[in-house]
Formats: sequence, C-alpha cells, structure tokens
Amino acid sequence: MPVYLILAFAVMFETIGTTALKASEQFTKLGPSVVVILAYGISFYLLSITLRTMSVGIVYAFWSGFGIVMIATIGWIVFGQTLDLAAVAGLAMIIGGIAVIHLFSNSVSN
Repeated sequence: MPVYLILAFAVMFETIGTTALKASEQFTKLGPSVVVILAYGISFYLLSITLRTMSVGIVYAFWSGFGIVMIATIGWIVFGQTLDLAAVAGLAMIIGGIAVIHLFSNSVSN
C-alpha cells in the first residue's frame, strides 16, 4: 500500500477519534469513549508505518495539518461551530503549507 494512502488513513482515524472525543463528553459516554481509544490506536499504528520511509517532521506536518482541516470542517458541519474569515484563511494556509512541502521540499520521499 502506498505510504501516502497509509498516511491518509492515519488522518482519517485521527479525525474519527477527535470527533468521538467531542461526542464522548469528557469520557462520560462509553460508546464514543471506546471509539476514541480504538481510532487513536489505529491512527498511531498507521502513522508509525509511514515513519519507515518518511521523516517524522514531514509525516507529522501532513498528519496534523490535514487533521486540523478535517476537524474544523466536521466541527462546522456536524457540531455547528462557526468558522470566520480568519479561520478559513488560516486553514487555507495550512493546506498551502502542506502543498509547498509536498511539491518543493527535498525532505519528502516521492
């Protein structure tokens, strides 16, 4: 499986875990709390696989950056949280930063 696909799944499970963390209401609801633990566990396992071929800084930039964008989007859609212009601009800069790393950095193994 390509390393970027594994990294995408790591982001997906991290996003699931963080969404469940909000739904767990400080770990007072069993179902979402179990999802948090399982999703983060899977995410970290997949993240560790990507570290076999990519540097930790690059992997973490992708994982955390896309995770931030995904969680902000889910917060807006699912939880009705607002995103003002500054928040949207900041999220766009995160995506732009990831694109710059991917397209122009010699640190990324393509």
